[in-house]
Amino acid sequence: MSTPISNNSGSKNVLNSDVELKGTLKFSGELTFDGKLDGDINSEGTLNLGDNAVVKGTVDVGSVIVRGKITGNVIAKEKIDIKAKTELFGDVRSAKLVIEEGVTFVGKTEVNPNKVSPTAPPPTRGTESPKVPAPKAPGL
Repeated sequence: MSTPISNNSGSKNVLNSDVELKGTLKFSGELTFDGKLDGDINSEGTLNLGDNAVVKGTVDVGSVIVRGKITGNVIAKEKIDIKAKTELFGDVRSAKLVIEEGVTFVGKTEVNPNKVSPTAPPPTRGTESPKVPAPKAPGL
């Protein structure tokens, strides 16, 4: 019995471990991906990467549960949940981040639950170094 893939926001799609794709994967609703992808994943929905998932590319989704091996950046508007035994080589950015024990993670994180825009800190008085002219070389 197969379930038809629909574009309804409540749809649940599954791509098993025997699937290999190249290119950009886009979906609506929820997707469980356990295959191999050489490319990006884009969605406003929820992505569930399986233990056999191998992704080389950027993941940009609403929220994601990460398993398998990912080489690329992971961006989620709501939450990134990295499960044990995951290998993630890339930067992550999300409002919420969960990393279980046993994860291999090489990259930078940006967790911003309040969606605050990054700004330069205001200069504080008294800590600035005085501007001193460079010393002149003798004989010039």
